[in-house]
Amino acid sequence: MERGKKRNTFTGSLGFVLAAAGSAVGLGNIWRFPYLAAKDGGGLFLVIYIILALTFGFTLLTTEIAIGRKTRQSPLTAYAKIKKSWGKLGILASLVPVIIMPYYCVIGGWVVKYFVSFLLGGGGQAAADGYFNDFITSRNAPLVFTVVYLALTAFVVFRGVEKGIESFSKIVMPLLVLLIAGIAVFSITIRYTDGAGATRTGLEGLRIYLIPNPEGLTLQKFFSVLMDAMGQLFFSLSVAMGIMIAYGSYVPDDASLTSSINQIEIFDTLVAFLAGVMIIPAVYTFMGTEGMEASGPSLMFVSLPKVFAAMGGVGNLVGCLFFAMVLFAALTSSVSIMEAVVSSLMDQFHITRKKAAATETAIALVGAVFVCLGYNVLYFNITLPNGAAAQLLDVMDYLSNNILMPIVAIGTCVLIGWVVKPKTVIEEVEKNGHKMGRKRLYVAMVKVVAPLLLAILLLKSLGIVTAI
Repeated sequence: MERGKKRNTFTGSLGFVLAAAGSAVGLGNIWRFPYLAAKDGGGLFLVIYIILALTFGFTLLTTEIAIGRKTRQSPLTAYAKIKKSWGKLGILASLVPVIIMPYYCVIGGWVVKYFVSFLLGGGGQAAADGYFNDFITSRNAPLVFTVVYLALTAFVVFRGVEKGIESFSKIVMPLLVLLIAGIAVFSITIRYTDGAGATRTGLEGLRIYLIPNPEGLTLQKFFSVLMDAMGQLFFSLSVAMGIMIAYGSYVPDDASLTSSINQIEIFDTLVAFLAGVMIIPAVYTFMGTEGMEASGPSLMFVSLPKVFAAMGGVGNLVGCLFFAMVLFAALTSSVSIMEAVVSSLMDQFHITRKKAAATETAIALVGAVFVCLGYNVLYFNITLPNGAAAQLLDVMDYLSNNILMPIVAIGTCVLIGWVVKPKTVIEEVEKNGHKMGRKRLYVAMVKVVAPLLLAILLLKSLGIVTAI
């Protein structure tokens, strides 16, 4: 907190919901959700994801927001306020955004590069084989675009909670939804005839996305889909990385946490669903079922530019709008990631926002330089415990998302469920006469179900459990 100043707050529930939803709606929704939905049987994944969002996701989201508002502290210092001996959990929670921020800015720089390319009419070049690989392995261009992206993020955070984060979210989030909805409608209506004379349509791709595919479904496959959906919730809801604790600390006491959390859940799930509607039908139409196997950077920076190129004259415009949408989504998330670190520095060291933001910007910049160099002069290739091949960016992503985040989430559930008891969160949610929905579900989830599922997810990430 800044010296001599009252802690900043959002002006109301709308500002908080848009900021929190903006944090949740990021690259994970756009390049990971559609791929997992296609891989895991379409509608089957959607059903499991929605159930988990309303139970598992609801529990973690409610817990972190309530901790933030109750303590009026950032993730670094909030856990010690709840239980002094649990302060080290706050250190782990704060490490997550510190690790994520550098590589997220690098990926954000890639988005800026593609947006500029399509804006200037270079969509055809972006679709060429080797374009993406040539770009990320070059020494200077990725650094330049990373700095641009980091500067945009830092500008918002420097301006503070109301003038920066809230104002930015109120402008960008409606635009983001309009772009996603517009591209989704367009994606459904397209059709394409390939060289062999076969015609595919967006509606066919939509059916693949929506209709559950029970073919080959076994108990092992079901648990695999369950783990995929649960892992996706970390990306989608921005939990276990300190963000929702930081944002929760800015929520006014008279705001209803129940209604706000419900709105965040609906908003995030809707956008994740629309991301699938936007991407899967288009990829299927122009690349068939094989094209839907791509995920991560290869989906967004290799497969989709080829889809836009295949659209003909309108492809460059659609590509420009698409990458503008991705840029908005990425920025709302990186702003929240940086804010989690900045608020922690302010609360722990009692420095001003400008000093804290400048410090985190410098840390992120140094880390981002190493990530960029990880594709050329610092390149290496190792195998992670979960069997995936990795270089520097992948190692940082694995450490933060697959190891630290489940550990933080398990620790949070144990602290609230067994040490200080669920009433700590329930009383905060029901402050000023507000009612908490799904109260019994919350108690059961935070004490037993969520820690158990998280433990399985962690063991799977570590390669200890391989049968699921």
